[in-house]
Amino acid sequence: MGKEQKRGGLVLGGFSAVAFLILLTLLCSSVLEVNPLESWKDQLSYLRDGFSSKNGGNDIEEVYVEPLSFLIERLVTGDERIQLNTTGFSCQSEVCVASKPVRIDNNALTVYIPSSEYRIDRVIRPYVDKLALYQVSSVRIVAGDSDHSPPCHFTHDVPAVVFSSGGFAGNLFHEMDEIIIPLFITSRHFRSRVKFVITDYKAWWVSKYSRILENLSGFEVINPEANGGVHCFPGGVVGLKFHGFLALNSTDIPGGYSMHDFKHFLRESYNLRFNNVSEMERGKKPRLMLISRQNSRVFLNEEEMVVMMEELGFEVVRPRPNRMSNLGKFTEEVNSCSVMVGAHGAGLTNEMFLPAGAVAVQLVPLGLDWASTYYFGIPAIEMGVNYLEYKIEPEESSLVETYGRNHPIVTDPGSMYDKGMKGYFAFRAVYIDGQNLKVNIGRFRETLVQAMELIHRSNPPPTDPPLP
Repeated sequence: MGKEQKRGGLVLGGFSAVAFLILLTLLCSSVLEVNPLESWKDQLSYLRDGFSSKNGGNDIEEVYVEPLSFLIERLVTGDERIQLNTTGFSCQSEVCVASKPVRIDNNALTVYIPSSEYRIDRVIRPYVDKLALYQVSSVRIVAGDSDHSPPCHFTHDVPAVVFSSGGFAGNLFHEMDEIIIPLFITSRHFRSRVKFVITDYKAWWVSKYSRILENLSGFEVINPEANGGVHCFPGGVVGLKFHGFLALNSTDIPGGYSMHDFKHFLRESYNLRFNNVSEMERGKKPRLMLISRQNSRVFLNEEEMVVMMEELGFEVVRPRPNRMSNLGKFTEEVNSCSVMVGAHGAGLTNEMFLPAGAVAVQLVPLGLDWASTYYFGIPAIEMGVNYLEYKIEPEESSLVETYGRNHPIVTDPGSMYDKGMKGYFAFRAVYIDGQNLKVNIGRFRETLVQAMELIHRSNPPPTDPPLP
C-alpha cells in the first residue's frame, strides 16, 4: 500500500510538472507573440528522421543529427550570430539565414520570416559573382508581423537553401566556382537533410550536376516556376557562402571543410577510380589530356604539340566538346590521366578530377598572369596536384600579328585594364576572346619533360629484376 501511494505521488508530481511546463509555454506564447509549440514541432520533425534502420529493421543504427539552430548558426559569426540567436534570423551580409520557420512564396520569389523582434524588407540576388548579378533574379526577404505572411500551401520538414543557377552558368569554371563549391560549403553539414530551391532554374544545369545535387540533398530540387505556391520550411538559407576562386578554407565559415574534403566528395559522387597516381598501373604510358579550344586561345600548331608529346612517351587524349558535355563520363576520363595540359580557360577547371600527384600544365597567354595563378594555379596546389606554368612570349601570341610587336597591348597588358565592369569586358575582348597561341615546341618541350619527371616520382615505373 505504501509503495502504491508513493508511486501515485510520483505520477501526480510528474503530471504537475507537465502542467506547469504547458502553462509556461502558453504564457510565453501570449507575451512574445510566437507559438513555441509550432517551433518545437518543426524542430522535432527535423530531428525525427535522424534514426535509420538496417537489415529490414532488425538492427537500428542511431544517426545523430544536430539541432537545426546549430546547423544554421554555423553559417554566421560575430554580430550576425548574435542577431541570429536573438531574433532567429540574420540578414546582414549577402547570405540570409533563419533558424525559425520561414515561408517562401515561389510565385513572387519572396521569403517571409515571422518576427516580433525585428523588421526588415530587403532584396538580394543569391549568386556570388557581382559581375553576373544582372543575369540573376532578385529574392525579397521580409521579416516582421506574422499576420502578413501568406498561408502555407506545402509544408516541408527540412530547411531550404535558396540559390540561383543563372549568372555565368554554361561556363564550367563559373559553375564550379560560383555555384557548386559554394553550395557544398553551405549545405554539406546538413547531411542531405535540406531542400534546394533553385531560382533562374535551368533543366540542363540540374541534369548536368544531378549527381552532386543528389549527394548534397536527399530530396527533389524545387523549381519556383514549376512548383508555385507558398512553401513552408522549419528554417532556411538564401544565398551561398564563398571562400575564394575554386577555394575551400577550413577556417572560414562554416568551418571544417577543405579542398581535400571536396575532392573526396567528387570521387564519391562520380565513383572515380583513382585517388592518387600511384594507384595507376605501372609500366604503361602516362596519359596526357590536352584541352583543345575551338574559339579563342586556340593552339595554332596543335598537331605539332601532339607529335612532341607522343615522342616524350605520353599517350595523348584530346576530348572533343560533345564528350566533355557528359560530365559523368568525362570525369572518369580525366581521372585516368596523369597530366592535363591547356591554355588558361574554363577547361582547366577539370583539374579537380585529376588524382593527387598528377600534373596540371597551364599555358599562360599574354595579359593573363594574375588570372592564371589565382583561378587555376593556386587551386591546383590545394587539390594536391603538381602545377607547372608555361608563359607565352609575345612571338607566340596572335596579338603581335594583330597589333604589332611594340603596341602597348603586347608590351604592357597591365596598362590596358581599367577598373570597373566596362574595363573588364574591354580587357576580356582582347586578351581572352581575341588571342590565339602558336607554341614554341622546343621551349614547351622542357616543361613537359618536367611533368614526366614529376609523374615518375609519384608513380615510378617497375624496375627490372636483378640478374641471377
